[in-house]
Amino acid sequence: MAVLALLFATLTGIGALLKVPLSPVPMTMQVFFVLLSGLCLGPVWGPASQLAYLCMGLCGAPFFAAAPYAGPAVLFGPTGGYLWGFVVASGMVGFISFSYRSKKPAQRKLFLLVILSNLAGIAVIYFLGTSWLAVWLGSSGKSTSMAFNLGVKPFILIDILKAIAAAGAGAYLIRQRISYGR
Repeated sequence: MAVLALLFATLTGIGALLKVPLSPVPMTMQVFFVLLSGLCLGPVWGPASQLAYLCMGLCGAPFFAAAPYAGPAVLFGPTGGYLWGFVVASGMVGFISFSYRSKKPAQRKLFLLVILSNLAGIAVIYFLGTSWLAVWLGSSGKSTSMAFNLGVKPFILIDILKAIAAAGAGAYLIRQRISYGR
């Protein structure tokens, strides 16, 4: 599992390199890999993979989407809350998905449950990220709405699509593991 955690840490880092800079929070493929890490690795190894991702970036790997792309400044800059949210979201998605996995639900129901767990993960990322972005923007009365407009509004639709795509990939991988008795 440790090897898979490192694989997902690396995939999340590569996902940061695939970006479209829209605001202080760039659009990347990280959310897809964060959600998939929770689905595939579960409530312990999923967050471990995201902590490994943060450690890689902290140690200098250019795996963060915002400049300077590595180091502690990124973890406490405007996108820091989103990055820390990756750890919590992966754990939540892993916990929710693993809790119903042993019941071996029908394929359609499994897909719906995986989508719902992914949407919960996205909500966690948005909550932590937007809260930190609001703090970073200052204590003005408009900082919360500004943080929402910069850090959620431009991304919500694409992140829902990422949640569905990760659900498709995750449900397939979950079904494969169940059918092989793992």
